[in-house]
Amino acid sequence: MRITIPALAVLCSIVLVTPVSASLQVDVNQGNIQPLPIAIPDFLGDPAAGPNVAKVVRADLDRSGLFKPLNPKSFIDQITNINVEPNYANWRVINAQGLVTGQAIAQPDGRLRVDFRLWDVYGGSQMLGLTISAASGDWRRIAHKISDAIYERVTGEKGYFDTRIVLISEGGPAKNRKKKLAVMDEDGANPTFLTQGAYMVLTPRFNPTAQMIAYMSYIQGKPRVYLFDMESGRQEMLGNFPNMTFSPRFSPDGNKVAMTLETGGNSDIYVMDLRTRAYTRLTFDTAIDTSPSFSPDGRQIAFESDRGGSQQIYVMNVDGSNAHRISYGGGKSGTPVWSPRGDLIAFTRQGGGAFHIGVMRADGSGERIVSSGWEDEGPTWAPNGRVLMFTRTLQGGRGSQIWSVDATGRNERRVQTPGDASDPAWSPLIQ
Repeated sequence: MRITIPALAVLCSIVLVTPVSASLQVDVNQGNIQPLPIAIPDFLGDPAAGPNVAKVVRADLDRSGLFKPLNPKSFIDQITNINVEPNYANWRVINAQGLVTGQAIAQPDGRLRVDFRLWDVYGGSQMLGLTISAASGDWRRIAHKISDAIYERVTGEKGYFDTRIVLISEGGPAKNRKKKLAVMDEDGANPTFLTQGAYMVLTPRFNPTAQMIAYMSYIQGKPRVYLFDMESGRQEMLGNFPNMTFSPRFSPDGNKVAMTLETGGNSDIYVMDLRTRAYTRLTFDTAIDTSPSFSPDGRQIAFESDRGGSQQIYVMNVDGSNAHRISYGGGKSGTPVWSPRGDLIAFTRQGGGAFHIGVMRADGSGERIVSSGWEDEGPTWAPNGRVLMFTRTLQGGRGSQIWSVDATGRNERRVQTPGDASDPAWSPLIQ
């Protein structure tokens, strides 16, 4: 079985770039952002590919909460040549601050070439022009690449649209739920099932290349950490430990996996070197230590522990030294995950009869809650460290969904999934 995430064989060339004008910028550090109105007409050229690529770009930018794609029915001007400077006045009338024009042309070798331009309507200039070529079947990834380029040009931050999500897809009757390991695009498209529900799977995590997944499985009736190779479809139990292992996570370089090993009723954190298969024990407390997450520089690990009497978040050096508590915001705190930027740690907060998603600085300061569901848990970061996904269980246990929210606590949205879903984990940007 071959389920590799294909590399997008892309030819990208910069056609023209001019300085960003003051009128077409979005400051993502602000807590209350007015979405930027942007017009994205259907792309010219191929009658199927052109409109479809434009549709995905509109959806991507709208989903970010930073852009407001305008209804094409409001356009009073038509684009007939993307290489001709637009009539800015006609776009100002509908309050478009940005304009994206493009064309998709099928090439003789079967590839699809997409050219696009980003125009600053009020500044009266072109901000960006790119050509992207790829296999015709990769048209959605071309669209996500365009969205990433626009996002980065306007915000100054990397985008996150050309990524994948690994998750647990759930279905079946309440007394016989099937949990399948699945992957999908960031927008929920192209879902692929990696397992078929014959055994329970939980807590999947991508490695830094998005070609390997670590997860917990009951394949042999006991919870163990397994590796799934996306290239070959091969599953491998990670270590032959006598007791259960769970909550795996890769190191930033992908060479190690931190996980929890239960021995005699006690749970501690271990790290295994994937090259030598040697493992090292990091915690020696009689408490439950679990849910390790590496800092992006690989020097520290955040984890949860009840060693202080209640479930809280701790940080230790990567060798297990200097373990210290950082969560003091009330209630119980768990499932920490370090932002790829290194500035924040996201976590699950339990208190007041509900579960919420929170973020705090790596030293524990600045705690704040960013989600407001009945049972929100298990956050995962987008590769730019600006957006979170998490599991939301409906009140009364009526199924689970995946939602996203940005790190400021605004723009909460449900993510499209194949049925009920939980345990999302974001991939890095796909190369």
